[in-house]
Amino acid sequence: MAPPQKMAASNTWRGPEDFRWPAVAACSPKPPWGRGADGGEGEDVGQEGIANAALPQRIAQSGLPALKDLCPAVIGLGYVGLPLAMALAQTRPTIGYDLSRGRIAALRDGTDTTGEVAPDRLSAARKLPIRLTDQSGKLTAANCYIVTVPTPIDAHKRPDLAPLLKACAQVGAVLSPGNLVIFESTVYPGATEDDCVPALERASGLRLNRDFWVGYSPERTNPGDPAHRLQDVVKVTSGSTPDAAGLVDALYRQIITAGTHPAPSIRVAEAAKVIENTQRDLNIALVNELAMIFDRLDLDTEAVLEAAGTKWNFLPFRPGLVGGHCIGVDPYYLTHKARAAGHEPEVILAGRRLNDRMGAWCAARLVRAMSAPGRDLTAARVLIMGLTFKENCPDLRNTGVLGLIEALCEHGLRVDVHDPLADPDVALADCDVDLIAHPVPGLYDAVVLAVAHQAFRALGPERLRALGKPGALIYDLKGMLPPECSDLRL
Repeated sequence: MAPPQKMAASNTWRGPEDFRWPAVAACSPKPPWGRGADGGEGEDVGQEGIANAALPQRIAQSGLPALKDLCPAVIGLGYVGLPLAMALAQTRPTIGYDLSRGRIAALRDGTDTTGEVAPDRLSAARKLPIRLTDQSGKLTAANCYIVTVPTPIDAHKRPDLAPLLKACAQVGAVLSPGNLVIFESTVYPGATEDDCVPALERASGLRLNRDFWVGYSPERTNPGDPAHRLQDVVKVTSGSTPDAAGLVDALYRQIITAGTHPAPSIRVAEAAKVIENTQRDLNIALVNELAMIFDRLDLDTEAVLEAAGTKWNFLPFRPGLVGGHCIGVDPYYLTHKARAAGHEPEVILAGRRLNDRMGAWCAARLVRAMSAPGRDLTAARVLIMGLTFKENCPDLRNTGVLGLIEALCEHGLRVDVHDPLADPDVALADCDVDLIAHPVPGLYDAVVLAVAHQAFRALGPERLRALGKPGALIYDLKGMLPPECSDLRL
């Protein structure tokens, strides 16, 4: 499909239906082939042709669009898709598509509910050649589609590819010969070629590597982390042919200042992504079990970890509740594929089981402390500070705090939850938690610091202590307070 005609007119945003393509020169920076971010040629890094200076000519001969003519559409404007769409719009006309009309309306009004893009950056985006839409018909203006939709697990902890396959059907409906489709969603090795490509072929009637090409470049988003933004993290890239891989790599190298790492195949790139969070999950499971052991030995876990951390190769992991869209999900994608290949995973699933029950263990520890002589659990109230899966982020997906709340309720305690970053409507709809806006000082028998939001740190020990009754317990799950300022800590 030929790219949309580019116009030399102003590319100032004039409303949701206005979309001005800048002059061709604005979309045609020098293609930086090879490793590194300096725009020069690099060494061969494993996939034939990626660092070949003749690649632009070969791409043209292969039927792929030229780098300068790529007009991407980002499918899914969440934590991953929105920053990506804005970065791409710095170099070329870009479409941002999301199923949610409310999401598009909020973004047009300058509000990003994920908190990943500040209002001033959204306002500045009005001057970029980017079009935000919830109408799939608008996608026909693109010739490159980048899919960033979620890949969750179902109630049985099996991979749920429904959102991804739905996105494939939508892209397939507008796919034309010469198009490129790139996937960023986390999947098990083989999913792009075994699941996504057939869905694209069915919906489009086209054939892979004859009529269209695919790439895989896994997202590495870390919500709420301003130190590791999209452009600051090395991007793994891959493609269905060497030329497609080279084009995918060149596209990302225009926006990733940290550089790229071309993988030798799509399956390698998929596997690399899924083990990143599996490794982290297992390391956290280890220190969570150490916390359980040291509790029985009457040892302070943090003190032990600080002492062990003086050795140069000791990894600085800390115990805690595990959740979110990656760490609590990705290992199940890998174990699913392992079982399909005839291998029964042991260590990975053991780590998952341990982390999944960490909330219940923390609750039991608090109840034991509250059941000490002189304490009455009848009608006792507990305040949970924080519901999101991590600090300084509104994301509630798979939050580990829910396990803590449910366990405390099973013990018969009355539980209030306060989180100024979480959306109360989302918390009620997705977590069945009715957040309180303003905790009443002096009301609680225990205060649990479950999420280390900066807003909670700013309160300081005295104001946090004042939320409880005289003699109330402070349970610090995140090491927010000095040891002497809490009664229990993980």
